Amino acid sequence: MKLIGRRELIAGLGSAVAWPLAAQAQQPRVPAIGWLDDYSPSSGLRDIPPEFFQGLADSGYVEGGNVTIEYRWSEGHADRLPALAADLIRRRVAVIITWASTPAALAAKAATQTIPIVFALGIDPVESGLVASFNRPAGNITGVYGFAPAVITKRLELLHQMVPTAATIGMLVYSAAPSYVQSETRELQAAAGILGVRVLLRDAATEGDIAAALASLVEQRAGALMISSVPFFGRAHLGQIISLTGSYAIPTEFFSSSAISAGALMSYGISESEARHQLGLYTGRILKGEKPADLPVVQPTKFELAINLQTARKLGLTVPPTLLAIADRVIE
Repeated sequence: MKLIGRRELIAGLGSAVAWPLAAQAQQPRVPAIGWLDDYSPSSGLRDIPPEFFQGLADSGYVEGGNVTIEYRWSEGHADRLPALAADLIRRRVAVIITWASTPAALAAKAATQTIPIVFALGIDPVESGLVASFNRPAGNITGVYGFAPAVITKRLELLHQMVPTAATIGMLVYSAAPSYVQSETRELQAAAGILGVRVLLRDAATEGDIAAALASLVEQRAGALMISSVPFFGRAHLGQIISLTGSYAIPTEFFSSSAISAGALMSYGISESEARHQLGLYTGRILKGEKPADLPVVQPTKFELAINLQTARKLGLTVPPTLLAIADRVIE
């Protein structure tokens, strides 16, 4: 029998230990997606849209499998977004996602010029400085644009059909998002002149402002109400608005179809499921190596009208058959 010397034994043990360490080091790192949002998990807005995950899956990625997601929430404090974006960068995420939040998208863009960023917004990304153009975004950012202000004329037309007796229609606007206000009100006033109705605008930037603004519109005998498409109303304060408009029994139209499930009368806007799915698809394509600069900003072409018949009955409204015939979604 050959005796193994001390040096040979140490060398052999070293190789045995080094082999699993080397094998572990060679295993590919699972990429991480950074989800940056300026809303609070406690507000019920933490859940990521399932269509986003479907878009990821269609691109070959499954959370918890070959991709992970790092969630960062500013709890409604936009001033925290830069620090949260910086934390995602330190975590070496492969791509940063922002949903319906221009402040989050701007914070991500300011924090990195190399990590890809994908947004889904209703505010014009060119006007807000996020991209150079729709076809050639340039830099490290692209996404989905829902052109929310561009559908305001159709929204007013549909609401007028629903409540033809409303000579005055109120609208909640959010002055902290001036690009929304300017775009929406410009189109709205022009459409109102054609339809022969008066539009009253009320600014609301806080929870207290919303209550005061709605009370003012009711006092001014507004017969119906439109809610600006800014996420401040459609996400963070949706429950409050629906509760107040229900107590005032004022027919209300939203941009987001999610408001219908919460009890709003009607909504008209982009197909949110399409936008969310596209967000997931773009994320997957970037994870596979495509560059944001080569991916044009997507502009959805599908729009959806949703009507809640239960709410209509509570309001004593008879929904015109013409609206029911074109509705994409109806809650009986």
